[in-house]
Amino acid sequence: MIDIKLIRDEETRNLVKENIKKKFQDEKLPLVDEVYELDIKNRQSQTTADSLKAEKNKKSNEIGQLMKDKKIEEANLLKEEIKNMSEEIERLESIQEESSKKIKEIMMKIPNIIAEDVPIGKDDSQNVEEACFGEKIVPDFEIPYHADIMASFNGLDKDAAGRVSGNGFYYLMGDIARLHSAVLTYARDFMIDKGFTYCIPPYMIHGAAVDGVMSFEEKENMMYKIEQEDLYLIGTSEHSMIAKFKDQILKESDLPITMTSYSPCFRKEVGSHGIEERGVYRIHQFEKQEMVVLCKKEDSEEWYNKMWNYSVELFRSLNIPVRKLVCCSGDLADLKYRSCDIEAWSPRQQKYFEVCSCSNLTDAQARRLSIRYKKANGDKELVHTLNNTVVAPPRMLIAFLENNLCADGSVNIPEVLRPYMGGKEKLEKK
Repeated sequence: MIDIKLIRDEETRNLVKENIKKKFQDEKLPLVDEVYELDIKNRQSQTTADSLKAEKNKKSNEIGQLMKDKKIEEANLLKEEIKNMSEEIERLESIQEESSKKIKEIMMKIPNIIAEDVPIGKDDSQNVEEACFGEKIVPDFEIPYHADIMASFNGLDKDAAGRVSGNGFYYLMGDIARLHSAVLTYARDFMIDKGFTYCIPPYMIHGAAVDGVMSFEEKENMMYKIEQEDLYLIGTSEHSMIAKFKDQILKESDLPITMTSYSPCFRKEVGSHGIEERGVYRIHQFEKQEMVVLCKKEDSEEWYNKMWNYSVELFRSLNIPVRKLVCCSGDLADLKYRSCDIEAWSPRQQKYFEVCSCSNLTDAQARRLSIRYKKANGDKELVHTLNNTVVAPPRMLIAFLENNLCADGSVNIPEVLRPYMGGKEKLEKK
C-alpha cells in the first residue's frame, strides 16, 4: 500500500497514475481520483469535528461558571447547544470512520510504485534475461521425464495420491523422499551460515494478516480458507514470517532482521490449467525454505542483490545452471517494487524454468501491517520488507535430477549434499 500523501499532491498523484499505466491496469485509474475526493471530505470532516470539540470544551467550562453565578437558564441553553454539538461530532466521526475504511480498501488495490529501471511489459513473456550462471549442458543420452526418473527409484506415486487427495498431490518415497529432505536441510544450513536466523512459523494465519502480506488477487487465486474459522493455510512461510511483526515498533539496533524459515505450503493454483497428472511441477502442496529480511529503506536494494545472489550460489553448488530473469512491470504483483526470478536449466526441455522468486516490496507491506522502527531521534519509520525462495522441492528436484543424471540412470550426489544423504555419492536405480 502506497503512502496517501502521494495521492494528495497533484504531481505525485499523476505519477501514481503513470505507474498504474506501466502495469497495464488502466481499470484502476479511477480509484486514484476516488481516493483523492474521499480524502478531502475525510479531512474536512476531521477539521470540522476538531473545531467543534474545541468549542464544546470551551462551552462546557463556561457552564460551571454560569451555575456558580446562578444563571440557570443560560446554563441550560448552553447544555442544549453542547448536546447538539455532541450529536454533530458523532455524525462527523461516523462519516470519518466510514470514509477511512473505504479509503483503505481502495488504497490496498492501488499498486506499489515500481523501480524506475523495471522493464515495461504486459506479462511474464516480456521478462528480461539479465545474466546466466553455469554452462547449459545437454548430454548425449536421452533424459526421461522427471516423473519417470523418480519412478525409476520407486520414489513417486501420483496414482495413490490421486485416490487419497486428488490431482496436484503426490507421495515421495525412498531415496527421492530422502533427497527431498536433504535438499531442504542443506538449504537451511546454507542460510544459517549466511547469518540468517532459522524459524518454523505457524502454517495458518488470520485474514487480517493475509490482507497485510498480499494483494486481493493473490489471496483469491492462492489461499485455502479454513471453514468457519478466520484462518488461512499459508501459501509460503513469508506470509507468517512478515506478519510476525504486525503492529510492532522495532528497535533500530535490531535491524536488519534476517530469517530463514521452513514450512509446508498450500496453494489453490486458480487459473493454472496445466497441473500435470504425472509430474510435480505445479502442485497444491509442497515444502519450502524461504528467506525474509526486514531492514531500513536505505539498505533494501543492497539486501535485494544479496538475496538473489544467495539463490545463484546455492543452485550452482548443486551443479544446476541458472539464470536471472528480471520481472517486467506487468508481471509484478501489486505490492512489489521490483522482482526477479532465478530459473534453473532443464537439459531435457532445453529451456529454463522458475525455481526462486526474489522481491523487494519497499514499505508497501509494512504500511499494511504497521511495522515500524524507532530511530535514534525518536522518529518512527516504516521498515522495508524483502523475500526470496531458498529452495522449493519437489519442483527444484526436477532441475536437480535432470542436471545430475548419468547415462546409466543413476544420479550423482554433489559433494555438498552427501553429508545429508548418509555419505552417498550416487542414487542407483531400483
